[in-house]
Amino acid sequence: MDSMDVDAVMDSLSTAASEITEFSSTPTLDAGMQTPPLPRENFRDIQVKVHIRRPDRDSWVYLGRAMVSQEIVGHSSRIVIRNVASNKILTSFGEGTDLQAERRGNFVVISCVEGNRVVSWSLNALNNSDTLRLIASIELACYKSKQALTDPRLHNKGRRRIERIIKDDRRKRHRRRKDQEALVDAFSKQSLGAGAMATDIDSPVP
Repeated sequence: MDSMDVDAVMDSLSTAASEITEFSSTPTLDAGMQTPPLPRENFRDIQVKVHIRRPDRDSWVYLGRAMVSQEIVGHSSRIVIRNVASNKILTSFGEGTDLQAERRGNFVVISCVEGNRVVSWSLNALNNSDTLRLIASIELACYKSKQALTDPRLHNKGRRRIERIIKDDRRKRHRRRKDQEALVDAFSKQSLGAGAMATDIDSPVP
């Protein structure tokens, strides 16, 4: 074999060997390893007006202006609501919170189940875009993904329980409101009747 042919063969072998070395040094993922999570999109704080309706109460109480932020811990997150003036945490929602969120215009009403009682929060966002982001963030942070994957039956049972307790609470509030309206109506009729009787007594005899 010619010396030039030998040199060409040796060059090709060294090139192939270097390529194999570079490929073997590149880190690879085993089948059991998970790919690293993609960086999450930065959550922009949302300014809201906060009202609360406590258990067994029918009226809302205004708590002031607050900022809604998202805190990420590992693979889970929670929604934190802080008072603007004092920076005090008013409440927070996470995967362990039993709740139901509903959108009503620019309001997001969050009914939190605590035992057999319901605490309701009303968050009034500045615009429609913030309202949509707010309810989506709350539902995502509070979705029990682990339970839904490991035990779907228990997950659905828990959701039905939350819905039942919130419906019962709403039914009780409507009943109390009707009873109160009926009481006011009866009292007003009684007052009118007493006033008419007093007028007849005071009027001069013809």
